[in-house]
Amino acid sequence: MVCFRLFPVPGSGLVLVCLVLGAVQSYALELNLTDSGKATCLYAKWQMNFTVRYETTNKTYKTVTISDRGTVTYNGSICGDDQNGPKIAVQFGPGFSWIANFSKAASTYSIDSISFSYNTGDNTTFPDAEDKGIITVDELLAIKIPLNDLFRCNSLSTLEKNDVVQNYWDVLVQAFVQNGTVSTNEFLCDEDKTSTVAPTIHTTVPSPTTTPTPKEKPEAGTYSVNNGNETCLLATMGLQLNITQDKVASVININPNTTHSTGSCRSHTALLRLNSSTIKYLDFVFAVKNENRFYLKEVNVSMYLVNGSVFSIANNNLSYWDAPLGSSYMCNKEQTVSVSGAFQINTFDLRVQPFNVTQGKYSTAQECSLDDDTILIPIIVGAGLSGLIIVIVIAYVIGRRKSYAGYQTL
Repeated sequence: MVCFRLFPVPGSGLVLVCLVLGAVQSYALELNLTDSGKATCLYAKWQMNFTVRYETTNKTYKTVTISDRGTVTYNGSICGDDQNGPKIAVQFGPGFSWIANFSKAASTYSIDSISFSYNTGDNTTFPDAEDKGIITVDELLAIKIPLNDLFRCNSLSTLEKNDVVQNYWDVLVQAFVQNGTVSTNEFLCDEDKTSTVAPTIHTTVPSPTTTPTPKEKPEAGTYSVNNGNETCLLATMGLQLNITQDKVASVININPNTTHSTGSCRSHTALLRLNSSTIKYLDFVFAVKNENRFYLKEVNVSMYLVNGSVFSIANNNLSYWDAPLGSSYMCNKEQTVSVSGAFQINTFDLRVQPFNVTQGKYSTAQECSLDDDTILIPIIVGAGLSGLIIVIVIAYVIGRRKSYAGYQTL
């Protein structure tokens, strides 16, 4: 569903906001800020979510992901004047706020800083929080963009500070819009300057059944995430996506040679994001449980289908790929991650370690039950013994019948 709303912004005309709501937890925000003459002065469209780690009253730590923003307002957003630069101000949910500040030089404008505030006094979002109150995290950016250029960054950008991880993607922004018209000249972030080629997409024709046509085994790719100069997450896997939309079943084999990986690592959460020219993002979110094991907790996807439509699904209540911290998880045989009824991921030759990677190498692997051939030994032995017993019983019965028949004849 797409909703359009007009919000009054003091001193700055009206803001047109488009909230694109779908199956994903994070939806795009689009803002067209106008001046007193109703000319566009600032344009922005972006997606974002936040992960906050906080201490509880029993001295343990919890992690919460903030992505479903509910009602959004933009009070305090301004075009800027001689004394103050442009500013985007967003308020959402129970006590959350987000601000981006801009400034201008002779031939460039800058995204100077971003600040995010959250209220740990909200018991719904932060149950059992030890410290109650509003906490603000400020990040200095100083991203310089040529005047009259539209800044684009589809890739994932992550900011981490003070137990808060901020994720941004699909970003479009232009401050100091000239003559009320958003520029068609784009200034790309460094991550978007890497060219990619679309993976091959196989699609069946519409039919009463939604069962995809089986495809060849996908090629396994190796992906990694770095924290500074050190590798913090490793993943090797062949990925096959099974999508059902409008009674059309599609099977997509991910080509690792044309797929880019980004992400972030924290003490209790880790993110692996894959993207290409047709996959906006495919997120694998890992979490720590009981302080001694990790597992795949969340999968988010947004991608373009061959008919031009966008397919988006998210599930943050998964429980796959469970293994002890300090080890890796491995499953060479085909395994299915069921994200929803309309979206499943088949994995092949899987090995993943989202925490405690040492010297860029996998630790000892815990194998999935599908790979554990040792369980077959007692099954085979038991089946053999059962078969032998059956043969002995049959031979005994036949022998008894023959003996009995001979006795009667005598």
